[in-house]
Order: sequence, then C-alpha cells, then structure tokens
Amino acid sequence: MCPRGLKVEFEGEVPGEMEQVKKLFPMFVKLEGRRVLVVGAGRVGEPKIAGLLDTGADVRVVAREASPAVHEWARQGRISLEERDFAPADLQGAMLAIVATASSQLNAIIFRLAHARGVLCNVVDVPDLCDFYYGAVVQRGDLQIAVSTNGQSPSLARKIREQLEVQFGPEYADLVAELGATRRRVLASSLDPAVKRELLLSLAGADVLDTLLAETEPAAQGAAR
Repeated sequence: MCPRGLKVEFEGEVPGEMEQVKKLFPMFVKLEGRRVLVVGAGRVGEPKIAGLLDTGADVRVVAREASPAVHEWARQGRISLEERDFAPADLQGAMLAIVATASSQLNAIIFRLAHARGVLCNVVDVPDLCDFYYGAVVQRGDLQIAVSTNGQSPSLARKIREQLEVQFGPEYADLVAELGATRRRVLASSLDPAVKRELLLSLAGADVLDTLLAETEPAAQGAAR
C-alpha cells in the first residue's frame, strides 16, 4: 500500500528489467558522515540497519513500524527513526537508500524517485531494483572479504563465504593488526624509500605470514574457548 498522495507514473519497464546485467565495480565505501536512508525497519530492514551501525554513517530510518532492536538503536542515538509513511523529501541529502518495505509497488516507486535524485538505491532481494548489491562478507578485524555474484545467486555467494570463513579463521584479525602496526613503523622510519618499499612488500610474503599466524593462532584459539 502506497502512502496517500504519493504517485509515480511508470513508462515501459522498470530500469534494469530485461537488461543484460553489467559487470559490477567492486569497492569499499567510506560512509562516515554520509546520510543513508533506510525505508522499512522490520524483519528484512533490521539486519540492513545493523550493518550500518559501525560505519559512522548518518542513518535515517523511516518505517510505519520498527522492530524492538531498531527502537533500541534509536534510543541509544545510533540512528534516527521516524515511524510514519515514506515521503519523497526523505531522499534529500542521502548518498544511499536501502528499501525494505512490504509493498513491492512502494519499493519500485522509491527506486524511481531515488534515481531521479541521483541517490544509489538497493531494494532488498529485488536485483532489478538495485544500483548496488550486498556482498557475502567475511569479517576478521580490519580484514574484509566480500563475495558477489552480480545478484545472480546469493546462495552461491553465501556458500563461498562459508568456505572462506574456514580458510581465514579468527587469527587473521590479529595478523592484520600486527601487519598494520609494522607497516606504520616502517613508514615512520628514516630508512631509504627503496628499502621501505622492499620491507613493505616482504610483509605479505609467505614466510612472514606463516610466522605471524603461528604466533597469533594460539591466542585466537584461547579466546574462542
């Protein structure tokens, strides 16, 4: 059901429909200080909001009803929540829009309005109404590995993520932190630039990684217990 007074005429197919899917450009985006609009805060919208909490984004949520978790995040000041119908003005100043309402008609309208305003939009679980997709992500501290199938098979992306979770265990969080600290020490040193470059390249070498993993793995296993 669409909010009263909100009407958009569609001509032809919805953008993206019946078109060949183009190759995606993979990137990790800094959202700190950027406005992200989320429309819908129920079972589908809640995990999308949760994924934004630690990004530093200005998360604005509009929904007729919100889950208890979303209410709690609003109470903590981590997001802004308004329980009401969506209005086109909600897109003002947004960098991204994530849409997760129960109305496919409303979802399509918001997608079209976002396009008209140059706002990248993702209608959850509707690939034809997405400017970007959520990857299946393995998170190990500052290490992020994201898998995408261009929206063709989210289940395959999840399966590959599960395999990567086994291959890259919790010990990689400490490994990346140690490599980062070492890199900063090298860059701050008075060594010759060419020597610095060689040292930085050697940090990711197999021998160095094996040594660091051997040191960090016992600590990770102890924390898991």
